[in-house]
Amino acid sequence: MSQWFAEYGLFLAQLVTLGVMILAVLAIAGRAKAGQARSQLRIEELDKRYRARQRQLRLVGLDKKRRKAALKAFKRDDKRRDKRDGAKRPTLWVLDFHGDIKASGTARLAEEVSLILGVIDERDEVAIRLESPGGLVHAYGLAAAQLDRLRDAGVSTTVCIDKVAASGGYMMACCADRLRAAPFAVLGSIGVVAQLPNIHRLLKRHDVDVELLTAGRYKRTLTVLGENTEEGREKFIEELESTHALFKRFVAERRQGLDIDAIATGETWYGSQAVDKGLIDAVGTSEAYLLERMNDARVVTVSLEKRRRLTERLGRAVSLGIEDGLQRIYEALEASGWQRR
Repeated sequence: MSQWFAEYGLFLAQLVTLGVMILAVLAIAGRAKAGQARSQLRIEELDKRYRARQRQLRLVGLDKKRRKAALKAFKRDDKRRDKRDGAKRPTLWVLDFHGDIKASGTARLAEEVSLILGVIDERDEVAIRLESPGGLVHAYGLAAAQLDRLRDAGVSTTVCIDKVAASGGYMMACCADRLRAAPFAVLGSIGVVAQLPNIHRLLKRHDVDVELLTAGRYKRTLTVLGENTEEGREKFIEELESTHALFKRFVAERRQGLDIDAIATGETWYGSQAVDKGLIDAVGTSEAYLLERMNDARVVTVSLEKRRRLTERLGRAVSLGIEDGLQRIYEALEASGWQRR
């Protein structure tokens, strides 16, 4: 038995050594590729993908004879389609933007817009599937400016919102010529908010002084550590109101005819309500719109994706494997009913 344990221990030591060597090789390879481009362009023709999968469904359950006839019909349809496409069907270019509080995807969006502006035809259209609850003013101002580049270039644009486009997210959305939203998508929140804690009284209670030195009357208005003054509060509110006025003007210029004072209250509405308020033009999902456009246009998704290093991909694979294992254990325990005993 002791011999068996010794051999087993040696085997484990060899396995660990091999694993370390593999990780070292991957790390070296990752450093070697560090100078290469960190993003890659991914393009997919959605209309072709949908057509291929629909054909797969049509073939289900057919016998050999009918399957053969269906395949011939598909070929004839492809020939007619190729002949029709020789006249150059318009293209619907599809972009995606999922925003966080810092609008971190803005740089990627800017590059995608630049690429499309270099190849777009006058009959083409750009659709943006947009999801964002908003965030920092300057970050979303820059993100909205990327969509304004399409407007300034005379490109027909449609924004589709399936879940949420609020605050800075709606600032982006209103840059499009047309807005569509799902029935329960959240829209609006045209307002400005800021909050910060102040622990001055707590510090004072413990005899802690805070020296705040500034040059310029309003270099600091409200602070976290120092004692806030009424003058500072009034100035801070004045700045919020100024930002709100800019926000309202931005939306009003792009959604003409909108009663901006009535909707710029910070409230939100669902898609089925927002269409009556003039916040959007139609109620419907992005999927439905893309399927509709496939009848007369090529529908092409364009995305720049971050190129992960080998070590990153390996780490992600290991992480997903662990998560999957834990999930399976949880499901097994749940199924056994141990929590209810």
